[in-house]
Amino acid sequence: MLVDIRTYTVFPGLLKAYLEVYESHGLPVQRRHVGDPLGYFISEVGELNQVVHLWGYKDAADRQSRRAAMEKDPDWIEYKKKTAAGKYIQRQENQLVVSAPWSKL
Repeated sequence: MLVDIRTYTVFPGLLKAYLEVYESHGLPVQRRHVGDPLGYFISEVGELNQVVHLWGYKDAADRQSRRAAMEKDPDWIEYKKKTAAGKYIQRQENQLVVSAPWSKL
């Protein structure tokens, strides 16, 4: 399994608003194209105002095709306008990892 780990740092004071916009406009589109996240977390200790979400794919080709379809979806395009650069998200990080042979995922 390929896991896409995405860490978004939200501007201080905007985390609640960002999560509301994402839950109502972004998540439904992602679920249509990539399924439910493996996990969606909010930082409690360390660097604050971060959301970390994990998405599972069979492999890189699966990820690429699903994300390409999502990027063409008019609802996703509209969501991206609502969260345009600098509005909520200060920084984005992305990491792709693969399961160890003995991992349950």
